[in-house]
Amino acid sequence: MCLENYSELKERKLSGRYITPDMIKPLENEFDLFTIKKIGESVKGNEIISYAIGTGKTRLLFWSQMHGNESTSTKALFDFFHYLQSNTNEVKEFLNQFKLLFIPILNPDGAFAYTRLNANNVDLNRDAQHLNQPESRVLRQLFDEFQPHYCFNLHGQRTIFSAGNKPKSSILSFLTPSQNPEKEVTDSRKVSMSIIADISMMLQTKIPGSVGRYDDGFNINCVGDTFQSLNVPTVLFEAGHYPDDYERETTRELFFYSLLEAVRSVFRRAGEDLGYEAYFDIPENNKLFCDILFKNVGLKEGINNLTVQYEERLIDETIQFIPKLTGIGSNKIIFGHKEFDCENKQFFPELSSNIELQNVLQYLNFDNKNVMKGLKNARKI
Repeated sequence: MCLENYSELKERKLSGRYITPDMIKPLENEFDLFTIKKIGESVKGNEIISYAIGTGKTRLLFWSQMHGNESTSTKALFDFFHYLQSNTNEVKEFLNQFKLLFIPILNPDGAFAYTRLNANNVDLNRDAQHLNQPESRVLRQLFDEFQPHYCFNLHGQRTIFSAGNKPKSSILSFLTPSQNPEKEVTDSRKVSMSIIADISMMLQTKIPGSVGRYDDGFNINCVGDTFQSLNVPTVLFEAGHYPDDYERETTRELFFYSLLEAVRSVFRRAGEDLGYEAYFDIPENNKLFCDILFKNVGLKEGINNLTVQYEERLIDETIQFIPKLTGIGSNKIIFGHKEFDCENKQFFPELSSNIELQNVLQYLNFDNKNVMKGLKNARKI
C-alpha cells in the first residue's frame, strides 16, 4: 500500500484536538491482530493500555500523550495501526523482523482534563529518575520488561515555533536526546540521528523547510535522556502547526508518514548509523511565531505591533481557541500565522497583556469586518 492510500487508513472515529481513553476504548475491536492489554493505572485509576504486534527479534517501543493535551500523535498511531493490519508485503516483512509495542495514552487523567500534567500536577517527562508518579512507573516497568532496541517518544508542540529563523512554521520537529551533559555524539545517538535524517528527507518532499530540530540540552530527569543514557536509540517526535490546521488533521497525516518512515529506516539500516551527519542540517526550532500578528498599529505611544496567541480551553468536551493579546511591540515575535497591516491607524486606549482580542478590535480604527473574516479563516477548528 503506497502513501497515497492514507485516506483508507485514517481512523475517522478520532478527530480534533480532544482525544481521551473513552474515545479509543471502542476501537479495540478493530485491531484483532494486536495484543491489547491493561498495563497499569493512572493517579485517578484510569487504565493505561498497550497495543503489541509482530513476532520479530527487534523490539520498538512507542508512547503517546505523556502530556495529556498533545493528542495528534495518538490519532496518527491509530492510523498506523490500520497500516500494520493491511497485510501488504512490507507489513509482513515488518512483523517478521519487529515486535512493536505502543502506549496510545500514557497520561489518561491529563487527556481527560486536556492538560500537560497528570492529576498530581506533575510533568511526567520530568519524572524519569524519581518515578514518583504511577504513570512514570508504568512506562519504566514496561521499558525494563520489554527491553526495546529503539524508543519513540511522541509529543505535540505549540504554534510558536519556526523552523530556524525563516517564516516557516515548524510543522514537525525531532530530537535525539543527549546521553550526557557534554552532549556527545555517541553510537546510540548516531543511530537515532540517522532515523531522523531519513524522516526529514522524506518530509522535505511534502513540507520543504518546515522540519525543525530541538536543542539537545541534557536533562536526565527527561524520559528520552534517561533511555538514551541506557544506550537505547531514542527519537522524540513533536507535532506542530500546519497553516490553518488548528485541528491538526494535516499534521496528523504527516505524523503518520513519519512513523512509517521511522520503521522503514530501522528496517533498512538494521541499527547502523549511516548518514547521521544530515541530522545537523535540520534547522533548530526558534520561537518566532504568534497566531495573529497586527503590524503597524497606531498606539498612543506611536506605531507598534500586536501579537495574539490562542489559549486552548476545554469547554463542554470541546477545545475552544480563545484569542489573547500576548505582546505589544515584541521584537522576538516577527511572524504571524495570520498577519494584518493596520497601516499606522490610531489605537487609543491604554493596553495590558490580558486584554481580550475583541476589545482590541473594537478600538482599531479600520474595517473590523474584514479582520474578523480573516480571523474566521485563520481558525478552521
